[in-house]
Amino acid sequence: MPDEQLPVRRALLSVSDKTGLIDLARALHERGVELLSTGGTARAIRDAGLPVTDVAEITRFPEMMDGRVKTLHPMVHGGLLALRDDAAHLAAMEEHGIRSIDLLVVNLYPFEATVAAGADFDTCIENIDIGGPAMIRAAAKNHRFVTTIVDVQDYDKLIGDMDQHGGATCAAFRRKRAQIAFARTAAYDAAVSGWMADAIGVDATRRRAFAGSLAQTLRYGENPHQRAAFYTDGSARPGVATATQHQGKELSYNNINDTDAAFELVAEFDPAEGPACAIIKHANPCGVARGKTLAEAYQRAFDCDRTSAFGGIVALNRTLDGETAEAISGVFTEVVIAPAADDDAMSIFAKKKNLRLLTTGGLPDVSAPGRVFRQVAGGFLVQDRDNGRLTLADLKVVTKRAPSDDELADMLFAWRVAKHVKSNAIVYVKGQATVGVGAGQMSRVDSARIAARKSQDMAEALGLDAPLTQGSVVASDAFFPFADGLLSAAEAGATAVIQPGGSIRDDEVIAAADEAGLAMVFTGMRHFRH
Repeated sequence: MPDEQLPVRRALLSVSDKTGLIDLARALHERGVELLSTGGTARAIRDAGLPVTDVAEITRFPEMMDGRVKTLHPMVHGGLLALRDDAAHLAAMEEHGIRSIDLLVVNLYPFEATVAAGADFDTCIENIDIGGPAMIRAAAKNHRFVTTIVDVQDYDKLIGDMDQHGGATCAAFRRKRAQIAFARTAAYDAAVSGWMADAIGVDATRRRAFAGSLAQTLRYGENPHQRAAFYTDGSARPGVATATQHQGKELSYNNINDTDAAFELVAEFDPAEGPACAIIKHANPCGVARGKTLAEAYQRAFDCDRTSAFGGIVALNRTLDGETAEAISGVFTEVVIAPAADDDAMSIFAKKKNLRLLTTGGLPDVSAPGRVFRQVAGGFLVQDRDNGRLTLADLKVVTKRAPSDDELADMLFAWRVAKHVKSNAIVYVKGQATVGVGAGQMSRVDSARIAARKSQDMAEALGLDAPLTQGSVVASDAFFPFADGLLSAAEAGATAVIQPGGSIRDDEVIAAADEAGLAMVFTGMRHFRH
């Protein structure tokens, strides 16, 4: 396509978000552009002392039905869709008195914000824009001749392109804005269809659409040869997407992925029940602990696997304080994320220029519903977020020995951690702190042995006589298919086991636990994480 520069002589402005509207309208007026507008947008322009023509004047129909019908008219859509180099189109315009519209500036009713605010069904329906998307699609389709602007952030770019080309826009600018426009209407429709599916209780919709807004172009993905970008979905869920970054270089793809994993894990532990810390490496926890103070929680988590914690992500469930920041700053750490940070912590971290500090203003609700999806060849998988949680009442004792109160408390702690460990997952816990984590192995026995070996290595590094797993409890994210995995845990020093149950060999596993003197409970719930 040739780089045609087409002058902007007539513009239609109809916006829900009035941010920057008057500055844009004034800039267009000063460049000799005739302004058309609707409803509240026209009033705002007129109140600013700028000349504007109401769309109702050119359609010769008033806005009606509470504003539902105002721009759906040939005088508008003909002006947007007409091909300026097609003789038949020009003849039709001449016959019906349709004038060209060279620029469309539209942003849509705030449907996403209305849903996020918890509005009722009817209010959400009323905030579904019809005329706006119709005009956007018409103008974007005809981008050879019409410039389409749907984002406030493009107002200055529009004026810049016009000034660069003597009051015209270039073809490249129009094509880029057309793509942005179609993406906006697609995202809008995805939001509407997704909300309606939830509102009326449709689990597996005939078609599923996802949308997001670009938050950051990343240097690369998991590896340098992979292109990547970070998008937000408009959710208010506290986390890496909504966090404020106070210092440090730009987050990478892996940083974002790992930080999300860390924060979702630490959110399992209610700050009202005490400070907690999770340290993540490559999306798996290498240490999780509670403590009397946040600094103690960090130290106990760090002492689970100091080697893996190097270069890791630290997530906290309470406001980061100076004492904790001082402890963290002694170890190379990529990212620290917490609900907040006090002045002492900020001052200490300011000396660590490469460390990224994120604050979120709160913790995500781990019990809230949500969806996750994963692409596969030829499609994608969609499932509910794993928001399963257990209480003591959910546990079924299946061995002759019942667990002690301390063992039960550690079992529930271990179970919450195991939910966030890649399968096959084995988690040893003692005194509300992980003391061994085995993740992502093809065999559950290997996970149990790896976790025990790492525990032994850490004990030696700390100068202890016995492995950290001595006297611990162990959690398995899925059932033990054979007794060998359970016996490996017993050999490591575990005294109690929490697992889903449900194997055809449960009786054999229970018998092995009884023979080893272990207490064991079944949850009836599994936490595979692939």
